[in-house]
Amino acid sequence: MPFGLAPGAVRVRVHLTPKASRNAIQGPVADADGGSVLKVQVTAVPEGGKANAALIKLLAKAWKLPKTALSVESGATSRRKTIRIEGGDETLLQKLKKKV
Repeated sequence: MPFGLAPGAVRVRVHLTPKASRNAIQGPVADADGGSVLKVQVTAVPEGGKANAALIKLLAKAWKLPKTALSVESGATSRRKTIRIEGGDETLLQKLKKKV
């Protein structure tokens, strides 16, 4: 699964497709390194952080979390990103796994 625990947070590995026809969470897909990533599409363009902002907004709405709890931990200028959800624990991790 693309989810993992970190101290005081949950991490989500994402493959983002900007400039898509619609905003959507496609679901987990296999990664080239043998793991998995959450495939997400947003309509925003990948300039000035617009696609990252759209990604955070989409995930927060889908998972019913405050946008301020989510941040791009790594991959800000890449399609492969790690999203950090502050305050996450095992309970949140299990909840996210069920929703995907």
